[in-house]
Amino acid sequence: MPPYGSASPYEDREWSLDELADAYAYPVRPEGGGWLRANMVSSLDGAAHHDGRSQPLSSAADMRIFGVLRGLADAVVVGAETVRREGYRPARAREAFAARRAAAGQAPAPVIAVVSASLELDFTLPLFTEPLVPTLVLTGAGAPQDRVRAAGAAGVEVIFAGEGAGVDPSRVVGALARRGLTRLLTEGGPRLLGQFAEYGALDELCLSVAPLVVAGDASRIMNAFPVTDPQKFVLASVLEEAGFLFTRYRKAPQ
Repeated sequence: MPPYGSASPYEDREWSLDELADAYAYPVRPEGGGWLRANMVSSLDGAAHHDGRSQPLSSAADMRIFGVLRGLADAVVVGAETVRREGYRPARAREAFAARRAAAGQAPAPVIAVVSASLELDFTLPLFTEPLVPTLVLTGAGAPQDRVRAAGAAGVEVIFAGEGAGVDPSRVVGALARRGLTRLLTEGGPRLLGQFAEYGALDELCLSVAPLVVAGDASRIMNAFPVTDPQKFVLASVLEEAGFLFTRYRKAPQ
Protein backbone atom coordinates (compact mmCIF):
# COMPACT_ATOMS: atom_id res chain seq x y z
CA MET A 1 0.00 0.00 0.00
CA PRO A 2 2.43 2.72 -1.14
CA PRO A 3 1.60 6.33 -0.18
CA TYR A 4 0.85 8.80 -2.96
CA GLY A 5 3.92 10.67 -4.17
CA SER A 6 6.46 8.78 -2.02
CA ALA A 7 9.57 6.88 -2.99
CA SER A 8 7.67 3.68 -2.01
CA PRO A 9 9.40 2.43 1.16
CA TYR A 10 6.10 0.64 1.93
CA GLU A 11 5.61 -0.91 -1.50
CA ASP A 12 4.75 -4.60 -1.66
CA ARG A 13 3.99 -4.88 2.02
CA GLU A 14 1.09 -4.08 4.32
CA TRP A 15 1.24 -0.94 6.39
CA SER A 16 1.42 -1.62 10.12
CA LEU A 17 -1.27 -0.22 12.41
CA ASP A 18 1.28 2.15 13.95
CA GLU A 19 2.27 3.47 10.52
CA LEU A 20 -1.37 4.01 9.60
CA ALA A 21 -2.06 5.68 12.96
CA ASP A 22 0.81 8.09 12.34
CA ALA A 23 -0.39 8.76 8.79
CA TYR A 24 -3.95 9.52 9.97
CA ALA A 25 -3.07 11.38 13.19
CA TYR A 26 -5.45 14.22 14.05
CA PRO A 27 -4.04 17.73 13.71
CA VAL A 28 -3.53 19.80 16.84
CA ARG A 29 -5.89 22.76 16.80
CA PRO A 30 -4.31 25.72 18.64
CA GLU A 31 -7.70 26.97 19.76
CA GLY A 32 -8.49 23.62 21.35
CA GLY A 33 -11.65 23.07 19.32
CA GLY A 34 -12.93 19.87 17.78
CA TRP A 35 -11.97 18.34 14.43
CA LEU A 36 -14.65 16.47 12.49
CA ARG A 37 -13.36 13.77 10.15
CA ALA A 38 -15.63 11.63 7.98
CA ASN A 39 -14.90 8.10 6.79
CA MET A 40 -16.97 6.77 3.90
CA VAL A 41 -16.70 4.23 1.10
CA SER A 42 -17.99 4.64 -2.44
CA SER A 43 -18.15 2.52 -5.58
CA LEU A 44 -16.59 3.80 -8.81
CA ASP A 45 -20.02 4.95 -9.96
CA GLY A 46 -20.67 6.90 -6.77
CA ALA A 47 -22.85 4.52 -4.74
CA ALA A 48 -22.50 4.76 -0.96
CA HIS A 49 -23.99 1.32 -0.38
CA HIS A 50 -25.23 -1.86 -2.05
CA ASP A 51 -28.49 -3.44 -0.91
CA GLY A 52 -28.69 -0.82 1.82
CA ARG A 53 -25.33 -1.55 3.46
CA SER A 54 -21.79 -0.26 2.95
CA GLN A 55 -20.09 -3.58 3.82
CA PRO A 56 -20.36 -5.05 0.27
CA LEU A 57 -18.19 -2.16 -0.97
CA SER A 58 -15.50 -2.69 1.64
CA SER A 59 -12.28 -4.73 1.70
CA ALA A 60 -9.74 -6.01 4.21
CA ALA A 61 -7.60 -2.88 3.75
CA ASP A 62 -10.67 -0.65 4.07
CA MET A 63 -11.62 -2.35 7.33
CA ARG A 64 -8.05 -1.97 8.60
CA ILE A 65 -8.18 1.78 8.01
CA PHE A 66 -11.70 1.86 9.49
CA GLY A 67 -10.29 0.31 12.66
CA VAL A 68 -7.38 2.75 12.78
CA LEU A 69 -9.66 5.77 12.42
CA ARG A 70 -11.82 4.49 15.26
CA GLY A 71 -8.70 3.76 17.29
CA LEU A 72 -7.69 7.43 17.04
CA ALA A 73 -11.11 9.00 17.70
CA ASP A 74 -12.60 10.32 20.93
CA ALA A 75 -16.11 9.86 19.56
CA VAL A 76 -17.81 8.29 16.53
CA VAL A 77 -20.77 10.39 15.37
CA VAL A 78 -23.38 8.44 13.43
CA GLY A 79 -26.95 8.89 12.26
CA ALA A 80 -29.77 6.84 13.74
CA GLU A 81 -30.71 5.24 10.41
CA THR A 82 -27.13 4.05 9.91
CA VAL A 83 -27.18 2.60 13.43
CA ARG A 84 -30.27 0.60 12.49
CA ARG A 85 -29.12 -0.50 9.01
CA GLU A 86 -25.56 -1.41 9.94
CA GLY A 87 -26.42 -3.03 13.29
CA TYR A 88 -24.08 -0.80 15.31
CA ARG A 89 -22.53 -2.20 18.45
CA PRO A 90 -20.36 -0.50 21.08
CA ALA A 91 -16.83 0.37 20.06
CA ARG A 92 -14.30 -2.02 21.58
CA ALA A 93 -10.94 -1.39 23.17
CA ARG A 94 -8.03 -2.61 21.07
CA GLU A 95 -4.70 -3.48 22.57
CA ALA A 96 -2.89 -2.06 19.53
CA PHE A 97 -4.10 1.44 20.43
CA ALA A 98 -4.10 1.17 24.23
CA ALA A 99 -0.77 2.94 24.84
CA ARG A 100 -1.46 5.62 22.24
CA ARG A 101 -4.89 6.37 23.70
CA ALA A 102 -3.61 6.41 27.27
CA ALA A 103 -0.83 8.84 26.32
CA ALA A 104 -3.41 11.13 24.69
CA GLY A 105 -5.69 11.02 27.75
CA GLN A 106 -8.41 9.15 25.86
CA ALA A 107 -10.85 6.54 27.12
CA PRO A 108 -10.04 2.92 26.18
CA ALA A 109 -12.53 3.08 23.29
CA PRO A 110 -14.32 5.88 21.45
CA VAL A 111 -17.77 7.03 22.49
CA ILE A 112 -20.55 6.29 19.99
CA ALA A 113 -22.67 9.45 19.60
CA VAL A 114 -25.96 8.80 17.81
CA VAL A 115 -27.72 11.70 16.08
CA SER A 116 -31.50 11.35 16.12
CA ALA A 117 -34.39 13.83 15.88
CA SER A 118 -37.11 11.38 16.91
CA LEU A 119 -35.11 9.28 19.42
CA GLU A 120 -36.90 6.25 17.99
CA LEU A 121 -34.07 4.00 19.11
CA ASP A 122 -34.12 0.64 20.84
CA PHE A 123 -32.43 1.42 24.15
CA THR A 124 -32.29 -2.29 25.04
CA LEU A 125 -29.69 -2.96 22.33
CA PRO A 126 -26.06 -3.67 23.34
CA LEU A 127 -25.05 -0.29 21.89
CA PHE A 128 -26.82 1.28 24.86
CA THR A 129 -26.68 -1.45 27.50
CA GLU A 130 -23.16 -2.86 27.08
CA PRO A 131 -20.78 -0.07 26.00
CA LEU A 132 -17.29 0.14 27.42
CA VAL A 133 -17.82 3.91 27.48
CA PRO A 134 -21.40 5.27 27.65
CA THR A 135 -23.17 5.84 24.34
CA LEU A 136 -24.48 9.38 23.81
CA VAL A 137 -27.52 10.57 21.88
CA LEU A 138 -27.62 14.00 20.26
CA THR A 139 -30.96 15.60 19.45
CA GLY A 140 -32.75 18.94 19.44
CA ALA A 141 -34.47 20.71 22.32
CA GLY A 142 -37.81 20.03 20.63
CA ALA A 143 -37.37 16.25 20.60
CA PRO A 144 -40.34 14.16 21.85
CA GLN A 145 -40.23 14.34 25.63
CA ASP A 146 -41.47 10.78 26.11
CA ARG A 147 -38.47 9.53 24.12
CA VAL A 148 -36.10 11.78 26.05
CA ARG A 149 -37.49 10.28 29.26
CA ALA A 150 -37.15 6.75 27.82
CA ALA A 151 -33.49 7.42 27.06
CA GLY A 152 -32.92 8.76 30.57
CA ALA A 153 -34.66 5.77 32.13
CA ALA A 154 -32.28 3.51 30.19
CA GLY A 155 -29.30 5.45 31.53
CA VAL A 156 -28.48 7.06 28.18
CA GLU A 157 -27.21 10.65 28.26
CA VAL A 158 -29.05 12.95 25.84
CA ILE A 159 -27.19 16.01 24.54
CA PHE A 160 -29.23 18.85 23.08
CA ALA A 161 -27.51 20.39 20.06
CA GLY A 162 -30.27 22.42 18.44
CA GLU A 163 -33.32 24.45 19.31
CA GLY A 164 -35.83 22.63 17.10
CA ALA A 165 -36.88 19.01 16.78
CA GLY A 166 -33.59 17.96 15.25
CA VAL A 167 -29.88 18.50 15.65
CA ASP A 168 -28.25 21.65 14.34
CA PRO A 169 -25.20 20.21 12.51
CA SER A 170 -23.19 23.36 13.18
CA ARG A 171 -23.47 22.75 16.93
CA VAL A 172 -22.46 19.09 17.14
CA VAL A 173 -18.68 19.63 17.19
CA GLY A 174 -18.92 22.26 19.93
CA ALA A 175 -21.35 20.21 22.02
CA LEU A 176 -18.98 17.24 22.03
CA ALA A 177 -15.82 19.34 22.43
CA ARG A 178 -17.25 20.82 25.64
CA ARG A 179 -17.23 17.24 26.98
CA GLY A 180 -13.58 16.83 26.05
CA LEU A 181 -14.41 14.90 22.86
CA THR A 182 -12.45 16.81 20.23
CA ARG A 183 -11.16 14.09 17.87
CA LEU A 184 -14.41 13.32 16.08
CA LEU A 185 -15.13 10.73 13.41
CA THR A 186 -18.41 10.49 11.55
CA GLU A 187 -19.37 7.38 9.60
CA GLY A 188 -22.52 8.91 8.12
CA GLY A 189 -24.89 7.98 6.81
CA PRO A 190 -25.20 10.07 3.66
CA ARG A 191 -27.92 12.35 5.03
CA LEU A 192 -25.99 13.24 8.19
CA LEU A 193 -22.73 13.71 6.30
CA GLY A 194 -24.50 15.92 3.77
CA GLN A 195 -25.85 18.07 6.59
CA PHE A 196 -22.39 18.47 8.10
CA ALA A 197 -21.09 19.58 4.69
CA GLU A 198 -24.06 21.88 4.14
CA TYR A 199 -23.30 23.71 7.40
CA GLY A 200 -19.54 23.83 6.81
CA ALA A 201 -18.85 21.63 9.85
CA LEU A 202 -16.76 18.99 8.05
CA ASP A 203 -12.99 19.41 8.42
CA GLU A 204 -11.76 16.27 6.68
CA LEU A 205 -13.05 13.50 4.41
CA CYS A 206 -11.46 10.05 4.24
CA LEU A 207 -13.00 8.41 1.19
CA SER A 208 -12.33 4.82 0.17
CA VAL A 209 -13.02 4.30 -3.53
CA ALA A 210 -13.85 0.67 -4.29
CA PRO A 211 -13.02 -0.75 -7.75
CA LEU A 212 -16.65 -1.81 -8.16
CA VAL A 213 -19.61 -0.69 -10.28
CA VAL A 214 -23.03 -1.35 -8.76
CA ALA A 215 -25.43 0.88 -10.80
CA GLY A 216 -28.93 1.06 -9.30
CA ASP A 217 -30.22 4.06 -7.36
CA ALA A 218 -28.09 3.96 -4.21
CA SER A 219 -27.46 7.34 -2.62
CA ARG A 220 -24.16 9.19 -2.84
CA ILE A 221 -21.94 9.53 0.23
CA MET A 222 -23.67 12.87 0.88
CA ASN A 223 -27.40 13.36 0.51
CA ALA A 224 -28.68 16.78 1.58
CA PHE A 225 -29.54 20.18 0.17
CA PRO A 226 -26.85 21.57 -2.16
CA VAL A 227 -24.34 23.90 -0.54
CA THR A 228 -24.64 27.51 -1.69
CA ASP A 229 -21.11 27.51 -3.07
CA PRO A 230 -19.05 24.36 -3.66
CA GLN A 231 -16.64 23.87 -0.77
CA LYS A 232 -13.01 23.36 -1.69
CA PHE A 233 -11.00 20.55 -0.10
CA VAL A 234 -7.32 19.81 -0.68
CA LEU A 235 -5.73 16.39 -1.08
CA ALA A 236 -3.79 15.31 2.01
CA SER A 237 -2.87 11.73 1.03
CA VAL A 238 -3.71 8.76 -1.17
CA LEU A 239 -3.01 5.08 -0.44
CA GLU A 240 -3.71 2.15 -2.76
CA GLU A 241 -4.21 -1.56 -2.22
CA ALA A 242 -5.76 -4.17 -4.51
CA GLY A 243 -7.30 -1.46 -6.68
CA PHE A 244 -8.90 0.37 -3.74
CA LEU A 245 -7.94 4.02 -3.32
CA PHE A 246 -7.89 5.45 0.21
CA THR A 247 -8.04 9.21 -0.16
CA ARG A 248 -7.90 11.90 2.50
CA TYR A 249 -8.98 15.48 1.87
CA ARG A 250 -8.93 18.46 4.25
CA LYS A 251 -11.02 21.60 4.02
CA ALA A 252 -9.08 24.29 2.20
CA PRO A 253 -7.95 27.24 4.35
CA GLN A 254 -10.27 30.21 4.06
